[in-house]
Amino acid sequence: MITVLNSGIYSSIQDLGRSGFAHIGVPVSGVMDSYATKIGNQLLHNSLEEAVIEITFGGCKFLFEKGLQICLTGANFTPTIDGEKVSMNSVLDVKKGSVLSFGKKIFGVRTYLSILGGISSEVVLNSKSFYKGITTSFVLKKGDQIKINSTTSENKKTLSKIKIEEHNFTAKCINCCKGPEFELLSKTEQELLIETQFTISNDNNRVGYRLKEVFKNQLKPILTSGVLPGTVQLTPSGELIILMRDCQVTGGYPRVLQLTEEAINILAQKTTKDKIQFELK
Repeated sequence: MITVLNSGIYSSIQDLGRSGFAHIGVPVSGVMDSYATKIGNQLLHNSLEEAVIEITFGGCKFLFEKGLQICLTGANFTPTIDGEKVSMNSVLDVKKGSVLSFGKKIFGVRTYLSILGGISSEVVLNSKSFYKGITTSFVLKKGDQIKINSTTSENKKTLSKIKIEEHNFTAKCINCCKGPEFELLSKTEQELLIETQFTISNDNNRVGYRLKEVFKNQLKPILTSGVLPGTVQLTPSGELIILMRDCQVTGGYPRVLQLTEEAINILAQKTTKDKIQFELK
């Protein structure tokens, strides 16, 4: 059992999402940075699909009611256990009664707490991912108690420590492919879309990232069509919105670009005022 002493700005339980339910209007949801999540579960020898705690901007405190093995991946907010600094991207032994805390930001936005055996929580439509209106809870709150699956065999702690490329947090180039309405843009507009360096606005969250720079839009709205995490929409006002994991399943704005999975993971570790530039693959 893990007790939430401080839930921070936005923390939730997430796995790799609930694919296959767009036809009934249910978003994929799931972890924002699947790359970081898989590293944690892999180091613990969990299933890659195992649920984790996604922590946005640190600020959390967790009390461990029993001894556990954990792994912290993604953003580095100077994690400590009982006041002692601990390493990222490696397996950590946490004793019963210990408190995990986060401090100063080193890099990134979202940290992932993976636990040996995984989290025992509500499963809705084949996923444990929190989403408002789908699951009972959509954020973790102070006092919440998180149950952990029991393990039937002793895990051999790996001494491996993965070195994460700085590129995953500093890269400005966001790989993408052409969206369904890309060719409706003029040649000049297409070039401008790719050559412009955009700034992430303060309107960014699990649903989508709105960009500051206004892009001239002469396209008409489209018939409501399918959208995915990573779809880049061009609004009537000329603003670009990059849809993220909790996005809706349909939309009526032209879909000018589509991010790769790698690009979504990179973008998930960026925030207000960070710069990005699209790169067609």
